[in-house]
Parts: sequence; C-alpha cells; structure tokens
Amino acid sequence: MRKTIQFLSMLFLVFSVLGTFAIAKDFKYVGAAKCKTCHNTKKSGKQYTIWKNGPHAKAMESLKSEKSLKYAKEHGIADPSKDPKCTKCHSTMAAVDKAQIDPKGKLTMEEGVSCESCHGPGSAYKKMSVMKNHEKALANGLIVPDEKLCITCHNEKNPFHKPFNYKEYAAKIAHPTPKKK
Repeated sequence: MRKTIQFLSMLFLVFSVLGTFAIAKDFKYVGAAKCKTCHNTKKSGKQYTIWKNGPHAKAMESLKSEKSLKYAKEHGIADPSKDPKCTKCHSTMAAVDKAQIDPKGKLTMEEGVSCESCHGPGSAYKKMSVMKNHEKALANGLIVPDEKLCITCHNEKNPFHKPFNYKEYAAKIAHPTPKKK
C-alpha cells in the first residue's frame, strides 16, 4: 500500500511538472507593437513611449557603436549585431526559443530588449479582459520582473559590465501605470 501511494505521488508530481512545461510552451512572444496598442495611452502612463525612448529599446543599436565594434574585432566577433553571444542579451527575439514566437506576432530583432523580455510572452495575457485582473494575467504568463531576471544579462559576463544596482537601474526604466484618482 505504501509503495502504491509513493508511486501515485511520484506520478502526480511528474504530470504536474510536465503540465507546467506544457502550459509555459503555450505562451508565445508577440512583440512590442502588440503592447503599444494599450500601453501607449495617457491612462496607461505611456509605458510604450517610455520603453521606446529608453536603453532597452536601443539595445541592438548599442551593438553597432564604435566601442562594441572595437571589442568585437578584438575578440574575433565579425558582427556583434548578428552574433548570438551578443544578441542574446540585446534582443528578446534572439534570447527565446523560436517555437515560442507567435508567427502572427510582430516580434523583431530590432526592437531590442522589449516588453516581453521582462514581462514574459504576452500572447495569453495581452487581452484587456485578462490584463485587468492581475492574478489572471500572472496565470497567463505575465511576469513581474525582479533583480534575478535582470542579472541574467546585467552581470560580470557582460564585457561592458558596470556594478549593477537593481533599485537604481529599475528606477531609471520605471514605467508605472498612473494611480486612479
């Protein structure tokens, strides 16, 4: 009897884990253009515009800078804007499994570190009916970014690494939804 309970418990655990992976695979990356629709209004705090004018949207451009090109040449990298060692942290599209990109979406390499790098693939939470309910949005793939997520790129492996102060840098890219009056 005890072995049966252990077996059933183990079976339940395996299916739970596999189910979680199956659900995660259902979330697809749709691109920042899809986010712009709702997140570029005054009511939303013009979050898209804040991102677009910030460093994450310009991450791919930074790979074409004189400093990046010099580093690349010194390290045998022909083009840092095409090399996966560089693009994995400079473009959402380069960092994700291609099977997770929505073919009807608008994710591009050029958009750099887009909304979904920090907030997760948006295919299931992009609907207003889901977004209005934070718990529902989280259940549908929304991620609330934290320091652990940021240091996947902002770390010592980055050749241009500077000490990373999460609070300070998060404040520089903040794009909160205005409080309702």
